[in-house]
Amino acid sequence: MSIYRLGHIEVRVPDLELAAAYYTEVLGLIEVARQGDHVYLKGWDEHDHHSVILTYAPRYGVEHIAWKCDNINDLEKYENKLEKYGCHVERIPAGQELAMGDGLRFETPSGHVMELYHEMEKVGNGLPKLNPPPVRDDLVGIAPPRLDHTLLLAENVGDAGRFMMEALDFRMTEQLVSGEGHQLIVFLERSHTPHDVAFATGTDGGFHHMAFLLDNWMEVGQAADTLTMNGIEIDIGPTRHGLTRGHTIYFFDPCGNRNEVFSGGYYVDPDFEPITWTEDQFGKALFYYEGKINEQFINRHT
Repeated sequence: MSIYRLGHIEVRVPDLELAAAYYTEVLGLIEVARQGDHVYLKGWDEHDHHSVILTYAPRYGVEHIAWKCDNINDLEKYENKLEKYGCHVERIPAGQELAMGDGLRFETPSGHVMELYHEMEKVGNGLPKLNPPPVRDDLVGIAPPRLDHTLLLAENVGDAGRFMMEALDFRMTEQLVSGEGHQLIVFLERSHTPHDVAFATGTDGGFHHMAFLLDNWMEVGQAADTLTMNGIEIDIGPTRHGLTRGHTIYFFDPCGNRNEVFSGGYYVDPDFEPITWTEDQFGKALFYYEGKINEQFINRHT
């Protein structure tokens, strides 16, 4: 019994209507609901009510990250572990958040607000359960099937990674270390993928990007076409990471939040041994084809 995947991310946007139009018409998420200053979205092949929440706020950035657990009893288990770690844990009663069951809310030592939950209302993926076609015929934009991972920032990457492993049972898959042996980036998983969350050196509570899954490298290329035809600034790519092996494009929503579409990677077995990259290979670790660091990618974040 434990966390088994990234559930949803709430991001702040200073222009809710503009952001909603971008996320539905260009990125191609499905709008599920609106409530007050919130718009709820999901990838087309996700069955839960939502995986992204857009929330009106004066400045862009991340509001909270939520993880889905196997069992309702996991909440008590993690509440005890988090309190022993020194975190203040708040119980969230069912119905306090739209479509959500009981949950926990806490702040990590790196300054990120996170939630744990087990139940969310099911809305389906729009395909029948009997003899379904492989994809919906009403998709627009890039249309990723699901949310994949997030990269967060922390002043002490090693401490942030240890918290996720010790308090929340994550496993490290890859790390990039300095010449002195300090972790500069750490990748962590619960879903047997290269990462569900990563931490890179930066300001505590910072947000670098959220990533959406695509099926293959061809779809990554098609995403670049869609972005360019819609006048969306491409930050990096299409290219490939050394870390995680993923094919990728980075770009920004119109409010300043960085997005990624990602395909590839590898399966993480239970006995997987972590991979280490060294600082002298930082360029290839981030962008394997270019082999060099892009300063905007490193420095532009919240």
